[in-house]
Amino acid sequence: MEKKYYIYVILTADKTFYCGYTDDVEKRFEVHKSGKGAKYTRSHKPLKIVYTACFDTKSEAMKEECRIKSLSRIDKMEFIKKFGNYQE
Repeated sequence: MEKKYYIYVILTADKTFYCGYTDDVEKRFEVHKSGKGAKYTRSHKPLKIVYTACFDTKSEAMKEECRIKSLSRIDKMEFIKKFGNYQE
């Protein structure tokens, strides 16, 4: 079985988004919730995962993560509303 890579977007308590990549979304989310994840999620409490996507390679996942991070807040919201599970 080949390893898969995922990108994910987390909605935080202050209604911001955090995007990252991993090979295990649920495990990584638990790390974020415990305060041991990214510096950003230590100060912006993670609430829930609002988007995930699966990729065959780490490179593909990282490119998509970069693309999503480069979106404006409005564009991120529209993207997640269309493809994820975010509602205002």
